Amino acid sequence: MRPYLYLLVTALTLTISCEKPTMKITMVQQHENPGDDGDDFASEFDDGEMRNMSSFDIVAEMKAGWNLGNSLDVEGPNETDWGNPVTTRALIDEISDRGFNTIRVPITWRFHQGLGPNYIVEEAWLDRVEEVVNYVRANNMYVIVNVHHDDTWIIPTYENGDAVKNRLSKLWTQIANRFKNYSDYVIFETLNEPRYENTPEEWIGGTAEGRDMVNQYHKTSLDAIRATGGNNTSRHIMISTYAASTLPHVLDALVIPNNDNKTIISLHSYFPFPFTLGGTDSTWGTDSDKSQLDSEMNKIKTKFIDNGKAVVLGEWSSGNQNNLSDRLEHATYYAQAAAARGIASVWWDNGNSSVSNDGLAVFNRQNMTWPFGEIADAVIEAYD
Repeated sequence: MRPYLYLLVTALTLTISCEKPTMKITMVQQHENPGDDGDDFASEFDDGEMRNMSSFDIVAEMKAGWNLGNSLDVEGPNETDWGNPVTTRALIDEISDRGFNTIRVPITWRFHQGLGPNYIVEEAWLDRVEEVVNYVRANNMYVIVNVHHDDTWIIPTYENGDAVKNRLSKLWTQIANRFKNYSDYVIFETLNEPRYENTPEEWIGGTAEGRDMVNQYHKTSLDAIRATGGNNTSRHIMISTYAASTLPHVLDALVIPNNDNKTIISLHSYFPFPFTLGGTDSTWGTDSDKSQLDSEMNKIKTKFIDNGKAVVLGEWSSGNQNNLSDRLEHATYYAQAAAARGIASVWWDNGNSSVSNDGLAVFNRQNMTWPFGEIADAVIEAYD
């Protein structure tokens, strides 16, 4: 192990109130070239233990999660480009204090990745990603690290396949090396919603070619991660269907790379769409509504869980249409339905984003308040 330097600056603030004392820690790390073997990367907040747990055991502990959406995954060079503030330790502490067990950290890499043939990721960007991961691990939470808004170059066609696989392999090699010594609380998600953008089939399951290439890209990513060795030989890795869809023919098309038994299925189910994202239906809660949601969950359970594959709903939520009571009933039923079937779920929170006014945020990152704390609590309590 090569020498490394941690500069740990600790400020302890005690407040005499009903709030518990808080400790804010900022860690600055000095690393070598991001393309090296990663042996010197470690964290004071993660003991590096791999507990030889099954994916089902891991998912059972993940429980309710929260997405740090529209921050490190912005389509621009700065995490504040879409209007959200810089992610701080205090912000992550607040999510943990509320009771969430998992934080998914969506990440866009293309604005920080150099040209071929090496496709080197900027060291400063890897440092920043690791800093946020350490905020999560300091709270002993699960953290999901992914490749998010890189669809402009991850094109699922035979024509682009070789070039994409070359770059994707080099990207995941660097990510995996950076987190090589972290424990199994760090989970990799190879792709977010892999799809061919701006095509007629984008959101209806793609083409047979597209689904085939998504499977190939997952295998390329997983092979690159495993090849880095160390804890990555047995790290749990999430893989998604085409566009993370739950359409039956898309579920059927997913191929588990190498039949790897440390893979977890990642799905996104904004169900029902008119109520959750479409903004065309503000009511939810009839017996028919609940029956249809049960059918959606049972479809997932029958396809994967009953066949030995653990599942995480990496994104779900509902938009604010001045319909809090209906949203609360939906969130409660949804989370309970997922929990009852052994599925972890991660609420998509895009913050106070300038690119979206869909009201998906339950937490206000600007002033650190919970305008929809009842929804957050209902989701958390479903798993308790």
